[in-house]
Amino acid sequence: MLARRAVLAGLAAAALLPSSALAATRRIAAIDWGAFETALALGLVPVAATELMQFRSIAVEPEVPPGVADLGLRGAPNLEFLAALRPDLILISNFYERQRANLERIARVLSLPIHATGRQPYALAEQAARTLGGVTGRTPQAEALIAAARAEIAALRARARFARPVFVVSIGDARHFRAFGRDSLFGDVLDRLGGSNAWTQPSAYSAAAPVGIEALARVPEASLAIVAPTPPEAARDLAASAIWNALPMVRAGRVAFLPPVDHFGALPAALRFARALAAAHG
Repeated sequence: MLARRAVLAGLAAAALLPSSALAATRRIAAIDWGAFETALALGLVPVAATELMQFRSIAVEPEVPPGVADLGLRGAPNLEFLAALRPDLILISNFYERQRANLERIARVLSLPIHATGRQPYALAEQAARTLGGVTGRTPQAEALIAAARAEIAALRARARFARPVFVVSIGDARHFRAFGRDSLFGDVLDRLGGSNAWTQPSAYSAAAPVGIEALARVPEASLAIVAPTPPEAARDLAASAIWNALPMVRAGRVAFLPPVDHFGALPAALRFARALAAAHG
């Protein structure tokens, strides 16, 4: 309930922002990665964002343009540095509402909620693009992004072949994994591609974790898609694990290793995942 109220509050606040003034915005800072990639996808280059080294290795896309300053941790951005950059607009999500008061002392704040309990993230990612496009004078770019993403996912759906339900997971260690349910971004995209999610337990808009590796045996006919990154020691230990090697999908070779994708991302992350998953099931 609290997460839903945060989403609605973010959308209401966006509606109250003076769009005519923000259309001239030239200096945007992004605390949330989903907001950051949405801005980049609309052709906006923020002056600053958070954890850029991690973004480049986990989110990967869109490419971070030269000159974007690194504000440090998403949970604790460097506010003095941020203030010195003099942004016109700071992008957050519902995860960062607790930081709003401090951020509003620096510039206007716009929340672009994408991941929230009881809401499908893909639709919220589209809304985030529309909201940001509307307040920055890039509505045509936002609508083009949304239409292109829908068209590409439809094309991928036509080519993908899902003969079995799919577990979409990330590996924590040799004994545990994170399972992405239907209400996660990955689960939402899997549905849109025409696949069936083998994880049917609640996952609270992100994932269920930690889950024991043996849980994968509950759906023996399923295939498995592992989203990178996987800790090197986990990959090594899995190879020697009797439980892992006894799993039906492992024994049958029904395991696909996907590249890194940010599971808390927006439309660019959704497309990156859709391409990778469809390629593994083509």
